[in-house]
Amino acid sequence: MDQFLLKLKRGETPFYRLLGRVARSLMRGHIPFPRFLYPLFRLVYYFHFGVVYTMRWILNTLYREPLFRARCAAVGKRFSLTFLPDVGGHLKVYIGDDVNFFGQVGMGSGRILDEPRLVIGNRVDVGHNVSFLANREIIIEDDVKIASGCRFMDTDAHPRDTMDRVRNLPPPPEEIKAVRVCRYAWIGQNAFVLKGVTVGEGAIIGVNSVVVTDIPPYTVALGNPARVVVKITPVSSTSTSTGGTK
Repeated sequence: MDQFLLKLKRGETPFYRLLGRVARSLMRGHIPFPRFLYPLFRLVYYFHFGVVYTMRWILNTLYREPLFRARCAAVGKRFSLTFLPDVGGHLKVYIGDDVNFFGQVGMGSGRILDEPRLVIGNRVDVGHNVSFLANREIIIEDDVKIASGCRFMDTDAHPRDTMDRVRNLPPPPEEIKAVRVCRYAWIGQNAFVLKGVTVGEGAIIGVNSVVVTDIPPYTVALGNPARVVVKITPVSSTSTSTGGTK
């Protein structure tokens, strides 16, 4: 069978090339239904996703959300999730009000410190496939937006010393440095925010950026390593909400 499939992929002879064309045609083909059936199919399409979203809501309300709330140290009002977050280690998780998890979210800690914390403030939106590795502390203040694929780490996960890595030792405590994302910040898709970094109030981190130094408030930072490329207008004092996460 393996040899047959290999010859089919290579199209070594006219026979195998013909089989390949037939297979591709079948894979890309469709049944030519008459157009008067399209309204019915459209109704079935909406019904399909209506059932999917209804079942997801029931599963989240009766199963995922209560389980995750029980795992956390505190979860505020009107918390919304799509999938059950994966929390590893002895991490203490604090979540404010009106927080949304729009996909799979991972959280974890190592064995180094006794009470690692992840604090997520009010009205924070977290995209799909976002992870937080907090061995000391990661704080996400109020009204922060986090796009899909982002990573937040307050440690390098392995020690700098070569022989310590060979011995599979964890990083020493002095190599673990807290991370803070200040209010109104926006973290672009697939960005990495690494140890010891403070992302200033209202700052924007560009797509695929790697943040290794502090980013000033109300600036746009891009690249690897991320560098400030432009300043933006701060929000007016009359439109700010009352305080960030402490």
